[in-house]
Amino acid sequence: MRTVCLRCRRPQTVCYCADLVPIPTRTRVVILQHPRERKVAIGTARMAHLALANSELLEGVDFSGHARLEALAAEPGTMVLYPGEGAQDIAAMKAHPPRTVIVVDGTWPQARKIIRTNPLLERLPRLAFTPQQPSNYRIRREPALHCVSTVEAVVELLGQLEGQRERLQPMLTAFSRMVDTQLQAERERTAPPRRRLKRPAVRPPPLPAALARLPGSLVCFYAEANAHQNGVGLPPELVHLVALRPFSGERLELVLRPRKPLWESTPFHIEVPREALEAGLEVADGLSRWRAFLRPGDVLCTWGVFPQQLLEAEGEALEGVLDVRLAAAQWLKRRPGAVETAAELLGCPGGHAPIGQGRAGRRLAALSEVVKRLSAESHQLLTRAA
Repeated sequence: MRTVCLRCRRPQTVCYCADLVPIPTRTRVVILQHPRERKVAIGTARMAHLALANSELLEGVDFSGHARLEALAAEPGTMVLYPGEGAQDIAAMKAHPPRTVIVVDGTWPQARKIIRTNPLLERLPRLAFTPQQPSNYRIRREPALHCVSTVEAVVELLGQLEGQRERLQPMLTAFSRMVDTQLQAERERTAPPRRRLKRPAVRPPPLPAALARLPGSLVCFYAEANAHQNGVGLPPELVHLVALRPFSGERLELVLRPRKPLWESTPFHIEVPREALEAGLEVADGLSRWRAFLRPGDVLCTWGVFPQQLLEAEGEALEGVLDVRLAAAQWLKRRPGAVETAAELLGCPGGHAPIGQGRAGRRLAALSEVVKRLSAESHQLLTRAA
């Protein structure tokens, strides 16, 4: 078994840590790495992170409710390095450079998915650049001449924003050594080429029958939290709850007064004014209204487990909750991302009005459309099988 370096996670024989001494920068670089890229031995996101003292590396696709990323997005001077319409050229930003730049690491399809899955990234201003030279990423095929690796993109970004590009040369040295080592290993390889075995297709299970058989009992709900920054030691607490019966239109909205100190960024992230939160209901009164809204035999539907966890943390026992995100993934045969994205993928009618205030009202409206669409599809499946 090969010995692996715990810092760069490469085999000791090809470890590049000796080339990397953390470089201080004015610009904070936050790298969002697609989970599949973490498993790629020749990826460069970790290399860039280890080379920069003022950097962070976050892994994932759907960062909904991610306190750290939401806090960064709320700070003035945060931008996303991603080309496209409206993106500003780095060269024009030298006079007023961003404080934080979010860099998405992955293939172009993976990067697009991360951007589209996270509305907060789509709302941020964008940066773009034209590389001064072609990529040296000779062990991976880039889709176009202007495409570069993550570490090369970061060097280009900081070199143009902060100048003194020679400071960043150790990053490119480590990158070139990794590429050269990989190419040399391929030339010396005597074993037959590896072949990836195709896995047999797995037929997804049918949609939950409750979506078709009990439409009048379906209750969609979404919840928001007063979530403190990691390390503070305070668990998130329920402060906003919205619910809807999608087939009758009955709705409920509860704004609950925080029991713990209100985190400064909470009103911004959940899009509910501080004054409304501080004037909210006592939690006991709010939960009493929630119970009165429910009926025997109701099937609760939510997106992910976080809303359910918030209610259960307040002592509400919830049984048989239907995670619509899993049902959507089964139907779409892919990860659906945020609920708004899933509504688009399922072809739900757009422009639906928010059901309640803030982010919760907007997401509950999308969840309702997803539930109605999946209910119709489930009904057709049951009809065909009868």
